[in-house]
Amino acid sequence: MNESGVAPLVRVPRGTMRRTLLVILAMLCVTAQAVTRSQSGTPQRPAVDITNADIRATIKTAPTDAVTDQQIRVVDIGTYNVAVGVLHRAAKAKQTAISHAQVTEVYHIIDGAGTFVTGGEMLEPTPSPSDGNTVKVLVGPSTGGTSIRGGHSRRVGPGDVIVIPPGVAHWFSAVESDMNYLVVRIDAQHVLPAGYVNPAIAGSTAR
Repeated sequence: MNESGVAPLVRVPRGTMRRTLLVILAMLCVTAQAVTRSQSGTPQRPAVDITNADIRATIKTAPTDAVTDQQIRVVDIGTYNVAVGVLHRAAKAKQTAISHAQVTEVYHIIDGAGTFVTGGEMLEPTPSPSDGNTVKVLVGPSTGGTSIRGGHSRRVGPGDVIVIPPGVAHWFSAVESDMNYLVVRIDAQHVLPAGYVNPAIAGSTAR
């Protein structure tokens, strides 16, 4: 490491030496992680299951002709929370825009298709009520709007994944057929209620 605190670039020969070095580096990384964990004294957290049955049971409670966002679980990872939710978006429902101040969202489309817009300018922006379900349970402080001007538009359907950073406005400008999509929410600021379990699956979480 040089005086600036930056490790110098090391050029590794091709072949056996490179493979050996990669193995050694991997072992060092694993050892460093183990030492860090033992020094911190922080117990390893258990994995949490969310089954397809849990997802479908939650979707089943949503009105078929509306847009319904439901949190399934919020898991405390330690330095941050990870939440998993599911949305049902009816094609005939009114589609509005939204952005979230602190939470990153990852969409995975399960059913249906539509046109999804990100970025641009949100029209008629209005802060979500601080005491409402959107802020308290789903996504933390947020701003809603009627639509988006400009932005990047793309068609999405089953299997597609979209990563939406905090502060990025997003909106379905068109929904071709009723949509269901999974949402993973990265909550670095712990604004979501750790330990939350959707009532629809509360009886199945003792795993």
